[in-house]
Amino acid sequence: MTEGAQLTQAGTGAPYEVFHTDCPARDVVDHVTSRWGVWVLIALRSDDLRFYELRESIKGISEKMLAQTLRALVQDGLVWRKVEPTTPPQVTYGLTEFGQDVGEPLTDLFDRITKRLPPRPAR
Repeated sequence: MTEGAQLTQAGTGAPYEVFHTDCPARDVVDHVTSRWGVWVLIALRSDDLRFYELRESIKGISEKMLAQTLRALVQDGLVWRKVEPTTPPQVTYGLTEFGQDVGEPLTDLFDRITKRLPPRPAR
């Protein structure tokens, strides 16, 4: 299991100790797989969205949790943030190349799950 615990850093050849609490890769994985991180990445896969559009598309997320999740994903380099100098400011979010790369398997996972679920009863 040692091989799985030490993944090589791109360009350096140095290993990431992913099972250690101080590993930077572990922080990114924690942010991506957090309760809301997955949903933000999936929501941004199809289009760039403004803050309120993200909040409306992800049912159940509070403004505070959306802001915290976006802040972490921006810091990790998965999401970019653009502020338009208007009153009030318009803030748009989108996926970086890294975010697209990470979000692709999440979208595939979501698609596989929804294809396997039994049909929902009519309301």
